Amino acid sequence: MATITKRELVIKITDQLGAKGIDITQQNVFEVVQMLIDEITESLAQGDTVVMRNFGAFQVREMKAKVGRNPKDPSKDVPIPARAAVKFKPGKEMKEKVATTLQIIREKNS
Repeated sequence: MATITKRELVIKITDQLGAKGIDITQQNVFEVVQMLIDEITESLAQGDTVVMRNFGAFQVREMKAKVGRNPKDPSKDVPIPARAAVKFKPGKEMKEKVATTLQIIREKNS
């Protein structure tokens, strides 16, 4: 399976916009993508939920404190403090589209 980096995403978006006759530089697309990421991060840092219709929702959830084990010395308990974590719930369209990729994933792993 391939990994798509932010740079590759910017190139794809720039190419798709160019195919539609929209003349925009990769630098401008990069700045828009980075602004989107920054705004989502800032909203989540303030405890807000970010919802993008047909894509999904990001929200901050509390992970409760728990006791873990030290893998090098399993007899010792390691306290893990409570923390905030970002959870993503995919939207309906994303779920449906991703559900069709199971065969592709199995073929790549074979």
